Amino acid sequence: MTGETILLPLLLGLLEGLTEFIPVSSTGHLLLAGHFLGFESAGKTFEVVIQLGAVLALLTIYFGRLWGVLRAAPRDAQSRRFIAAVLIAFLPAAVIGVLAHDIIKTVLFETPALIATMLVLGGVVLLFVDRMAPAPRHDDAMRLPIPTALTIGFFQVLAMVPGVSRSGATIVGALLMGVNKRAAAEFSFFLSMPTMAGAVAYDLFQNRAVLDLSAIHEIAIGFAMAFVAGAVVVKWLLGYVSRHGYALFGWWRIVIGGIALAGLFLVG
Repeated sequence: MTGETILLPLLLGLLEGLTEFIPVSSTGHLLLAGHFLGFESAGKTFEVVIQLGAVLALLTIYFGRLWGVLRAAPRDAQSRRFIAAVLIAFLPAAVIGVLAHDIIKTVLFETPALIATMLVLGGVVLLFVDRMAPAPRHDDAMRLPIPTALTIGFFQVLAMVPGVSRSGATIVGALLMGVNKRAAAEFSFFLSMPTMAGAVAYDLFQNRAVLDLSAIHEIAIGFAMAFVAGAVVVKWLLGYVSRHGYALFGWWRIVIGGIALAGLFLVG
């Protein structure tokens, strides 16, 4: 392996892990980075598989808590309601994702200007909602009412457009539904597990004929980097947003999206 074949997957894996669970669009960042760095894998194998590194990091951190919920579910109504809330919130994205898969992958994912624009617009929305959201009524991500969870799930559908951000859409939806900032981030974590696992599995199945597994070393490097960076971000994020909110991420989106639009304009 050359230095370049090690450095690029390291950088992209780091980017995936750092951005997957914060509301700045990891997919948008990866696609824009790949565009400007000239990196693309057949069937998006690399970009898809390294997301599992971030999912695994999240599952590792929350394993004890989730295992406790699953064990208690047969006898505990609250545990069953939490599981139902996550699965019901997952359904809108699952249905729309399957129906619109080809358009998302062949049109939306191939339009860098759209991605950069959505980063900027999403940043403006996040700044507004962070400041103007209604007073919170829910402070426990594991006790959200089913209708609230379903509404958050419909917001997640907006993230089918790259650059919107899955976590950004769900967090904005949760804040508008009266969920406090910490619980909004945590429910976004829980919802990401079935959503990302399902999306990766379906995407790999759909692209099975063109998957490029020859670059297994690059994939392994990116996967490992995404795992480590994702674990660090998850442990840090809840405390940060409890104290400071989401304004930092709104400005992050605007700056990165603006730089990308300028770069696309200059390159032509």
